[in-house]
Amino acid sequence: MVVPNSSPAKSVREFVNFAKSTRGKLAFGSSGNGTVGHLCGELFKRSTGIDMTHVPYRGGGPALNDLIPGRINVMFATLPSVLPQIQGGTIRALAVTSVARVPFAANLPTIAESGVPGFDVTEWHALFMPAKTPGEIIKKVHSDTVEALASPSVKQKFEELAIAGVNSTPEELSLFLRSEMEKWSLVIKEANINPE
Repeated sequence: MVVPNSSPAKSVREFVNFAKSTRGKLAFGSSGNGTVGHLCGELFKRSTGIDMTHVPYRGGGPALNDLIPGRINVMFATLPSVLPQIQGGTIRALAVTSVARVPFAANLPTIAESGVPGFDVTEWHALFMPAKTPGEIIKKVHSDTVEALASPSVKQKFEELAIAGVNSTPEELSLFLRSEMEKWSLVIKEANINPE
């Protein structure tokens, strides 16, 4: 969760109070309709009871270009995409959206610990296979993936990109996927987000 340096908000709580005082006159940018940043902003609105206008851009770069001078008030972006601007001091980070702090930005609190209990948005990637893939192939791909993620060179590259590699079993992924679908289907319905 990043804001322009000109923002009066220095924390998530201050941002929520500022947003409530403006009565819906704030705007949050994203890299487009239905993207992680868009959904995260809608979940944040829903979780805090504030109102903001969504401004979709054609990519994160153009949104960031409008965040820096304050043409939009906040953006929910992936950490790797905004870390150089945070470190360079051109924008201010208020919090991370994950449920736990991230090692490469340990000084940033989570939104959940900043007064929005249960808030958890993490961009994730997974390997999927066709439904009728034989179990032994799934086990082999899973085993090879776990081994690759444990490799020092992969870990180092992930750290450089501010990515945390997490292992899960196919069963754990299935449960996680179901919970994500339940959470986001509600947000999508309430925000009236339609595919374009």
